Amino acid sequence: MNKRRWIAVLIAAGLLIFSAVASFMTDEGSDEEALSGMDAVLFGSNEIKEQAIEEGSEDQRIAQLSLDGTIVDTGTEGLFSGEEYNHQFFLEQLKEIQDDSTVAAVLLEVNTPGGGVYESAEIAKEIRAIQANDVPVYVSMKNMGASGGYYISASADKIFATSETLTGSIGVIMSSVNFSDLMENLGIEDQTYKSGPLKDMGSAVREPTEEDEEVMQGYVDNSFDRFVQIVADGRDMSEEQVREVADGRIYDGQQAVDNDLVDEIGFPEDALTTLKEDEQLQNAQVFEYDVATTGFDRTWLGSKIAQVQGIEQTDTDRMLNVIERIGTPEAPKPMYYYGGE
Repeated sequence: MNKRRWIAVLIAAGLLIFSAVASFMTDEGSDEEALSGMDAVLFGSNEIKEQAIEEGSEDQRIAQLSLDGTIVDTGTEGLFSGEEYNHQFFLEQLKEIQDDSTVAAVLLEVNTPGGGVYESAEIAKEIRAIQANDVPVYVSMKNMGASGGYYISASADKIFATSETLTGSIGVIMSSVNFSDLMENLGIEDQTYKSGPLKDMGSAVREPTEEDEEVMQGYVDNSFDRFVQIVADGRDMSEEQVREVADGRIYDGQQAVDNDLVDEIGFPEDALTTLKEDEQLQNAQVFEYDVATTGFDRTWLGSKIAQVQGIEQTDTDRMLNVIERIGTPEAPKPMYYYGGE
């Protein structure tokens, strides 16, 4: 065995020993969110923390949030989410704001093509709960604020976008693939036993019936109706006005302004300046949320130890979670998403 292989074996053995010791020293009673014991020493507490971006009054503060990436719940938590969008952590931030009387306003930076219908509705609900406490929410769309990204933005007190922002795409998509003709050409027959004619709707191995299409289209239409109502309520538009601009097309920032979907052209710093002026918060502290971490979780060794201990998902588990949430060709799910699935 050459030197390189010996080194690899030693690293693997050290990893197993280290992870076993860490697991043994970890408190068994610790919950899934906050880490304690040796886990906290290695990775950090995984608890939410605040970080000031601009110093100012701590009695009236502006929370600056960022939603960056596809709106899908991957099942990851806190410091083990990697660089991708972390749905549970984002919801936690929104709930923290609801319980914090020092937060006088929220600036939400949005950069997303949208995502799951359910996840988008969760976010929109929490944003409305913040506004119910008389806390204004301003949205600044960056590269993209499309479909589900617009859904969560619609109820904002004011929406900003740049001229280059891609937004709109108001609608619902539910995609599947059908291989029935290919199977027939190959001489392959489907043998599916079902309790009712609609049990395998969306199947990739048989042609959809008229009844299939009617049911699936009705399901999509219901999701779309909810989207339209969210926009109508948030933008103070009639349902007819919304439907005129909600045929699924995309808009740039100026087109969105012209169609009453966006209030002003500007970058995040412009939105923050306007928010301070509108709400008399020029001296407010501006802060963001983060996770208490040592940074060890970002290393290869730290990631592997966390996976062995079961406190971080493997790449396979994470992918399976995503597939489960967005659906498959044979079990499609409706999405507020720009660009198909």
